[in-house]
Amino acid sequence: MCLFGTAVFKQEQDEENGSFGSEEANELEVNGNWTPQEKALHEAKLKAKAKRRLRKTSSRDSTRESLSESLSGEIALDPNSPKGKNAVNDRKSRAGKGRGLPKKGGAGGKGVWGAAGMVYEMEEPDVKDPNYDESAQGDTVYATVVPELEERELEKTINPIMLLNELNLGHHRHEFPSLAVSLSLEGKASHRELTSRLLSDLSGKVLFERDMSHAFDKMLTELPDLILDTPDAPQMLGQFIARAVADHALPMSFLDCHKGKVDCDHARAALDRASVLLSMKREIMRLDNVWGVGGGQRPVKHLIKEMNLLLKEYLVSGELSEAEHCLRDLEVPHFHHELVYEAVVMVLEATGDSAIQTMVKLLKSFWQSGLITLDQMNRGFQRVYDELPEINLDVPHAQSIMEAFVDLCFQESVITKQLRDSCPTRGRKRFVSEGDGGVVKS
Repeated sequence: MCLFGTAVFKQEQDEENGSFGSEEANELEVNGNWTPQEKALHEAKLKAKAKRRLRKTSSRDSTRESLSESLSGEIALDPNSPKGKNAVNDRKSRAGKGRGLPKKGGAGGKGVWGAAGMVYEMEEPDVKDPNYDESAQGDTVYATVVPELEERELEKTINPIMLLNELNLGHHRHEFPSLAVSLSLEGKASHRELTSRLLSDLSGKVLFERDMSHAFDKMLTELPDLILDTPDAPQMLGQFIARAVADHALPMSFLDCHKGKVDCDHARAALDRASVLLSMKREIMRLDNVWGVGGGQRPVKHLIKEMNLLLKEYLVSGELSEAEHCLRDLEVPHFHHELVYEAVVMVLEATGDSAIQTMVKLLKSFWQSGLITLDQMNRGFQRVYDELPEINLDVPHAQSIMEAFVDLCFQESVITKQLRDSCPTRGRKRFVSEGDGGVVKS
């Protein structure tokens, strides 16, 4: 073992000094003292040594060539050029192979984006790319998605509402009517009517007079804040108080307890409104019409009268916003065809062309805002088409006026082409020449 260690050490020294003899290596190999691992290690060292010799030789040759060129009187290279730099910065292959050209045709290396004149085509984004950004591909529309309730969640949500009498409201019992009235102030008249009915139905079962009194006391103190969102809050709250007193949900002494003891002007206005309503309806037990009747519950004759009044006021004032507001307050979107019918009939019975232009402007505004749908518009015009022969008896020129009105509505995109073509037209009687005796041509 000592002899082997000495031989290996000597072999390494000779390899570094370049004096390792092939005869000694052959002699050791012949003696059979090397293992296969040592033999493989020896061959790897020989290959590395050969590569180092080749590199040294190539660098010496390039140095000699540069020196000979400079000594021969040729122009020296720029030290900043690639040829003037060290071999480490040279992009030529150092393996001694190849044609001596730059790697990758000069398109490789640090800070290089490709060869000169190379044009890259636009690549389609890959969905599977980890850096793929969907929002950067175009306009993204975000919408609030409300998940559908499952059966168990539906029961948990609906049961407390339907079984309100089973809830233990405790000391917060007065919060329920206060919250219901506050929410209905921002709604429509039909919503406030439903809220009044709810408070009347819950009175004596879930809510008691002291709870209702406490709730309305709280509402009177919160009127300065409520009036910011609902300017008519004092009048509406007064109507709620009057309706609750008439429904026996609120004691009659509620107004007497607050008379002359309220400093807020808004609360005083609400109490005055309630007292006026109760004094006017003293003989009636329930103020059923304090909020008006809901749109679908109103009589048809009353709705027709309201729509006629709406159209007449519009022809006088010409205010589109007021007409739209009145139509929305009626809350009868299924009955808007009656408005279209009355508007067309009013045009046929009017004198002058100003009514035609004004009414077309009104129908166009309702159509663009979506207040009158296509079905309601078609239904209203079709009713006029069906009754046009009877209207001609009272208005002789109704046919010509109708044709002009329909054409103008089509030009303003109020009606469709199909509806315009379905307008009935009166055929003209043609006579033959004078020699035929004036006989009507069939």
